[in-house]
Amino acid sequence: MAVKGAAAGAGVLLVTANVGSLFDDPENLQKNWLREFYQVVHAHKPHFMALHCQEFGGKNYEASMSHVDKFVKELLSSDAMKDYNRARVYLDENYKSQEHFTALGSFYFLHESLKNIYQFDFKAKKYKKVTGKEIYSDTLESTPMLEKEKFPQDYFPECKWSRKGFIRTRWCITDCAFDLVNIHLFHDASNLIAWETSPSVYSGIRHKALGYVLDRIIDQRFEKVSYFVFGDFNFRLDAKAVVETLCAKATMQTVRAADTNEVVKLIFRESDNDRKVMLQLEKKLFDYFNQDVFRDNNGTALLEFDRELSVFKDRLYELDISFPPSYPYSEDSSQGKQYMNTRCPAWCDRILMSHSAKELILKEKDAFGTRRSSTKQHCSEEGRNGSIQKHTVVTAVSRRPQCHILRLLIVHYASASGLCSRKASHTSLSCMFM
Repeated sequence: MAVKGAAAGAGVLLVTANVGSLFDDPENLQKNWLREFYQVVHAHKPHFMALHCQEFGGKNYEASMSHVDKFVKELLSSDAMKDYNRARVYLDENYKSQEHFTALGSFYFLHESLKNIYQFDFKAKKYKKVTGKEIYSDTLESTPMLEKEKFPQDYFPECKWSRKGFIRTRWCITDCAFDLVNIHLFHDASNLIAWETSPSVYSGIRHKALGYVLDRIIDQRFEKVSYFVFGDFNFRLDAKAVVETLCAKATMQTVRAADTNEVVKLIFRESDNDRKVMLQLEKKLFDYFNQDVFRDNNGTALLEFDRELSVFKDRLYELDISFPPSYPYSEDSSQGKQYMNTRCPAWCDRILMSHSAKELILKEKDAFGTRRSSTKQHCSEEGRNGSIQKHTVVTAVSRRPQCHILRLLIVHYASASGLCSRKASHTSLSCMFM
C-alpha cells in the first residue's frame, strides 16, 4: 500500500507492546521482535506511528541500560524507518525513584510526507511544530510535552514496589487534535484471591486506576479532545465465573498449608472418567487440561467473561475483539502459541478510544456511504508461530471533514520471536487508520 499524500488523509498506526522480555534476551528476542515490527510498518506505511511500550527495560532496568540504548538507536536509525524523518521518544528511565518510575516508553514517528503536525506543550498550553528527532528520558516529570504519573502506592498495597502509571501526549494532524495515552494497570497478584469473588478485588483496583486516568485527561485544565488509550490494562476474565463454567461438572478439592491452614491449592476433578484432573489453581498456577478452549475461534466463547471494560462503556469504546487472549504466551520460542500455566489467558493488551474518537472511524454505514468489511490473512511467517494476522478493516468518513478519511485495521501478532512481556508473554496489538 503506497503512502498517500497528507492532504488525502493521514494514516495513523497505533501499537502497544509489553516488551519486558526483549531485554532478558536481546540477541534473540529483540532482533526478531524488531523484524516483525518493521514488517508491519512496511505493510501499512503509516504517516504517523505511535508505539507504546510497557515494562520497557525489563525487570532489572539498571542492568539493561545498554540494551535499552541499543534498542532505541536501532529504531531511530534502521533502514526500515528511513522515511520517518521526525521522531519523539519518551523513556521513563528514572528507576532509582520509586515514587515516580513507571517503566513506560512512548515512541512517535512521523513520515517525511506528513507536513502539518504539531505537538501540544502542556506547560505553555500551545502547539509546537514537530521537527527533527528528539529523545527524552530520566526525569520526564519536567518535560512540558507530556504528562506522566505513577499511581499512588495505596492503589495497590499488596505490591511493595509497583511500576504502574500512564504517559499522555497530545497531537494535531491537519487540524485534528487527539490525545494518546500509554497505560499500564495493576495485575492479579494471586489466582486464588481473584477466584474468591465476582468481580475480583483486583478488577476493582484496575477500575479505580483507569477511572483516575480518564478523569485526569478530561479535566478542566486543557481543552477536551478525542483520545486513544492503549497499553497493558491487565484486564482479566472473571475468574470465578470462568472456573465455574469450565469445571461445572467437577468436584473441588481444597489443599491447605499445614502451619497456617491457608488455602494454597484448589484441584477440580471430573466426577467420573477416573476423576481426571481438569484444573489446578494456585497463587501463580492456572493449569487447565485443555488450552484449546482459549484458542478455538479466537477464544470468543470466553468473551462473555471479559467484563472489566463494561464499567466504562459510557466513556470508552473498543472495536470487536477478534483475536485470541493476548496473555500469557509461553516464552519458549518452540512453543510460541502455547499459553503458560501461570494465569488464566485473558485480553490484557487493548486499544481503547473515547466515543468522540470513535466518530472519527465510524463503523456503520452513514450518510456518506461508509461501510465495514473484514479480512483475515497471514502477512508474514516466523517459523510456525510467527504469523501476523489482519483481523478487521473498517473504512469510514469522519463527521469532522478536517480529519479526512480514516481506515482502521486491527493487527494481531502471535509470534514465537518474542513479542512478549517479562514474566509472561503478551502479544502486541496495533490499530491502523488512514
